[in-house]
Amino acid sequence: MWTDIYNTEGRPDWSHILPYYDDNIFFKDTVQEIHGKEEFQAMTKRLTDRSKDLKMKVSHALEDGNLIVLEWEMTLSFKKYPNSSIFGLSRVTLNENRMIIEQRDYYDLWGDIFDNIPRFNKHYRKFMKKKFG
Repeated sequence: MWTDIYNTEGRPDWSHILPYYDDNIFFKDTVQEIHGKEEFQAMTKRLTDRSKDLKMKVSHALEDGNLIVLEWEMTLSFKKYPNSSIFGLSRVTLNENRMIIEQRDYYDLWGDIFDNIPRFNKHYRKFMKKKFG
């Protein structure tokens, strides 16, 4: 359900997965922390509005009781930049009604985006290696 994200007009759209989220969803990633389904829905709309094209590919999925772990690749095409692939993991927790009550996404947003910007990518990786490597 995470990979089929286009509506009939050909625009990215996550509305088909929103019914699986609990009203009290807690979502966190490297950029934001969101409480509640209404805020979560607004976040998915912001992402699709910013993207000229967006694709999700789930390469692995593991389920153990109320925990699901997804390994994924999200390819975004922003209006002024080349396509960028972001690789990540999502840890999804289900409540007793099998609704998603918590989702934690792990990814390197800036590294994956900067890797796709010619000339800048080498400077960014050199900086990261020098400071953190």
